[in-house]
Amino acid sequence: MKILKYLFLFALLSLVALTVFVATQKGIFDVERSKVINSPRATVYNYLNDFRNYEDFESWSVEDPSIQMTFPNKTSGSGASFYWDGVEGKGNAIILKTKDGESIEQKMKYEGTEADVSWTLKDTLNGKTKVTWKGKGTMSFLFKIYTALHGGSDRVIGTIYEKSLANIDKNLDYETKTYAVKVDGLVKKTETPYIKQTFTSEIEKVNKNARIVIPKLIHFSETNGLSASGKPFIIYHTYDTKTGLAKISICLPINKEISISSGSDILSGKLNGFDAVKTTLTGDYSHRNEAIAKTTAFINKEKITPELSWSHLEIWTLSKLDVKGSSKLVTEIYFPVKPKVEEPIVTTPVYSPETQAEPAQKKPAATPAPAATTPAKEEEQSEF
Repeated sequence: MKILKYLFLFALLSLVALTVFVATQKGIFDVERSKVINSPRATVYNYLNDFRNYEDFESWSVEDPSIQMTFPNKTSGSGASFYWDGVEGKGNAIILKTKDGESIEQKMKYEGTEADVSWTLKDTLNGKTKVTWKGKGTMSFLFKIYTALHGGSDRVIGTIYEKSLANIDKNLDYETKTYAVKVDGLVKKTETPYIKQTFTSEIEKVNKNARIVIPKLIHFSETNGLSASGKPFIIYHTYDTKTGLAKISICLPINKEISISSGSDILSGKLNGFDAVKTTLTGDYSHRNEAIAKTTAFINKEKITPELSWSHLEIWTLSKLDVKGSSKLVTEIYFPVKPKVEEPIVTTPVYSPETQAEPAQKKPAATPAPAATTPAKEEEQSEF
């Protein structure tokens, strides 16, 4: 019995000693890890700037499927947030500030532990991206005990960062490189009433701008009793690869034509029906140029006459608003073309036997007029 008593006292004293040791240690941490990611900087930035992707790369989330993550309406950009709840506790994170394509600053809280988190992205010489992930903050008492027993905060948090950065590289490599381009051929695009915002944008920032504008259009339609009648789309009035600029209208199709009073930054319009060559891009938007090149090659090969008064139309059939993974995105691209002019059909006159017997009295047979053709509707003058 005395042995058991001594063992109990020893364990108690050890616990007290550990508690005193941990209590006297600084509760701050400053951890940094870097990795070169095999994807372009813009792709990496967009991935890290959307909290919906974090459950796919954060090592503590990947390794513990019991963790439940909750995402509000805004998951990317300044003010975005998300929450998690697991066996080991609850936490949340918010994006405080971003510098497009370069850095993201966040605040994270987890069961008494708080951290200022930053991501810094830089191009490398081979078109890849160096990502530096840094966390600095204060630890709760329990987290201090945990890190003290597992080699210190740098080792514990640093291991999480290292595993997560490896997951980012793996996920983006798959998501970016998994894609398909299919030229569907000639189609007729039906007319569509819509609401829109029109402005000039850098081509590489069109998708970012669209993700900002589309929720505004959806809110406008809901506030005014309108119903969306399809997926959002972008009209490219111009597409200048030399300057890197495009004049665009970001649009939400609605169920009826409306008039909007002047002074609003959201306007209404109608996309009239037109002939087009359709191409479907399945995968990341970065492959858009390949889709455009294949469409142009098809138009030239088939000797189709393009309609040059405007550039093209893109429909976000499945967008970042619908799915997380870039490999699952679906974009329909329509290049306007001039309708083929049908050659008139001339039928051979038919003579009855009586007419043939009296050629002198035969009246000249009238050549049937060509069948009337209805020209395709042109786009609204205000749009194109």
